[in-house]
Amino acid sequence: MTYAEVSPYFFAWGPITLRWYGVLMAVAVLLGTWLALREARRVGIKEDDIIDMVLICAPISWLGARLYYVIMEWEYYGQHLSEIPKIWHGGLAIHGGLITAIITGYIFTRARGLRFWQIADIVAPSFPLGQAIGRWGNFFNQEAYGYATDLPWAMYIDGAYRHPTFLYESLWNLLVFALLIFRRKKIDAYGQLFMIYLGLYSLGRFFIEGLRTDSLMIGPLRAAQVVSVIFILLAVIGYIYLGKHNRRYKH
Repeated sequence: MTYAEVSPYFFAWGPITLRWYGVLMAVAVLLGTWLALREARRVGIKEDDIIDMVLICAPISWLGARLYYVIMEWEYYGQHLSEIPKIWHGGLAIHGGLITAIITGYIFTRARGLRFWQIADIVAPSFPLGQAIGRWGNFFNQEAYGYATDLPWAMYIDGAYRHPTFLYESLWNLLVFALLIFRRKKIDAYGQLFMIYLGLYSLGRFFIEGLRTDSLMIGPLRAAQVVSVIFILLAVIGYIYLGKHNRRYKH
């Protein structure tokens, strides 16, 4: 199958349309929430706290993802202001959403009197699972593809066979998700599971981003690679720092 054979619409009836992008984002949130609720029950956290956090963090993180993208592409959006709210056309930067989610989650947990790092570990596996699902929205939107290649799994788009970078990242995120599920009961200090997610996701994103043709740029550098390097360093430092504290799980 090539991109040209794929419709971005999950449903279309006259002027009423529903895009795959939105459907997949909704599925990602629902599955991620379900997974976090199961983990919350296992460690004795109230499910209502997780649901409330998702209801607050999800829309704010989407706004953050969009704001990050619009700022990076302001040369275009400054001339097409009406396009700014049209997220169904694509243009959500995961790093912007992740940063916003972390900040919002921190504020929420502080307000509820919860341990931020414990909650971060509870939702950690939900992040790569949701990202693995959400990347398929790029497939249906015909975006986030890579350079031309003659590899047997290349996809034909924009006049050439190219790296399906959306697929690479989806598979990498599934691998990270599987590792987090395996490690979640073996981590001693609160926050370390989230640091594993942050570091591994960023490691994969750094290399995959190098294959893309539509990267957001900071001068001559790819923005996602710059942020990925920062996140990897933070993850390593954070993992070591948190490991020295006595906030341990009761298995």
